[in-house]
Amino acid sequence: QLVESGGGLVQAGGSLLLSCAASGRSFSGYPMGWFRQAPGKEREFVSVISRGGTYYTDSVKGRFTISRDNAKNTVYLQMNSLKPEDTAVYYCGADRYYSGTSASGYEYWGQGTQVTVSS
Repeated sequence: QLVESGGGLVQAGGSLLLSCAASGRSFSGYPMGWFRQAPGKEREFVSVISRGGTYYTDSVKGRFTISRDNAKNTVYLQMNSLKPEDTAVYYCGADRYYSGTSASGYEYWGQGTQVTVSS
């Protein structure tokens, strides 16, 4: 029901726009978050958008921007000034109620999109 796209290989300092398209139901009122998982590491919170606003983990503040288009049932993550440490598989998650930073709180997940930042 959630499909991420937009990942790829980019040089450090470059930009990517990730998209998370929902299908099967409307997620317009749901908090939706972006997480990432590097090899050998746990899935970590990146950003969330909800009725209360937006929130980012410290390492991406000022570089990443989350937004949504409810008409398209899509959430975006604009990533600028990318760094090699941003390399990971990026996932979007959605939940009817939860808008926190723990991956376990989200019910719906996409399959992920790979982001690789070369130095």
